[in-house]
Amino acid sequence: MFTSPFKLKKAGVVGMNRRNVVLIARNNPRQLYPSVDDKLKTKRLLAEAGISAPRLLGVVKTQGNVRELESFLDTCPPFVIKPSRGSGGKGILVISGRHGQDYLKPDGHRVTIGEIKRHASNTLSGLFSLGGHSDVAMIEEMVDFSDAFEGFSYQGVPDIRVIVYKGFPVMAMTRLSTAASDGKANLHQGAVGVGIDVGTGEALKAVQFSRQVTHHPDTGKELSTLFVPHWRDFLDLAARCYEITGLGYLGVDIVLDRLKGPMILELNARPGLAIQIANGYGLQPRVDRVDAEGAEGKNASERVQFSMEAFSVSKETGGMPSVPCLHRSF
Repeated sequence: MFTSPFKLKKAGVVGMNRRNVVLIARNNPRQLYPSVDDKLKTKRLLAEAGISAPRLLGVVKTQGNVRELESFLDTCPPFVIKPSRGSGGKGILVISGRHGQDYLKPDGHRVTIGEIKRHASNTLSGLFSLGGHSDVAMIEEMVDFSDAFEGFSYQGVPDIRVIVYKGFPVMAMTRLSTAASDGKANLHQGAVGVGIDVGTGEALKAVQFSRQVTHHPDTGKELSTLFVPHWRDFLDLAARCYEITGLGYLGVDIVLDRLKGPMILELNARPGLAIQIANGYGLQPRVDRVDAEGAEGKNASERVQFSMEAFSVSKETGGMPSVPCLHRSF
């Protein structure tokens, strides 16, 4: 685990204060937050830019809509209900199939239409939203995730989080659902975070609850063998979100659909810092490298090419210290 503030600073680990005061406050104008805090607005922005995202099936805005859910869902493919202004994976209900009159979660647990309606009502009341404000519930088509991640995730869709700084992808990880996380790709709830080499799409190291692991706790899959296919496409999508949102410090969450390829799941104006633990590297040296390079005049493809060359771990070794006691485990 981390040892002392001095060693953390030497390793270039960004703390919460620096993230808030420097990375977020200086690079993310507050008036732009709604474009990512509201997932419905994000979907519209992505659609206008021609970027693929899970299909929106419907929106629950009123209690009247809640009463209509039963007939609406009867014709829906497997779906996800989520709050438009939620955070931290709260309020997400995944339905993968039917069993008679009931609905099925990925773990086989049955959910009644009454429970789904209560979940939607709670969402409208703001139970899961930022600041507890009233919200709407989005119904999205469930991603049919690629078998490239077979065995790496437990009853859930793995996603890739890319940190984009001034349009440059600077760090990445994949989040793998577990039994502890209830099939959700949320690190705080017990998902496994696997650091991904920006240059290659290969696994670096893995953690669960900030502790190093080598195998998936439920499937036994060796995590060092994980590789993200179409890696350049993931980075291109992430980099393009800089122009779309205008945000200089951004978390881009991407999933890989079996047929549709990489799709943006959501954007985050306040991405967390656990990605440093999953990578075993601090974020600050990469931020400094981008600041020295400058983004002016570079398009998304050029920024991605720079990042793949500059932040490939094999090329960084010796030039950038790793996080103390979080060296590569594979």
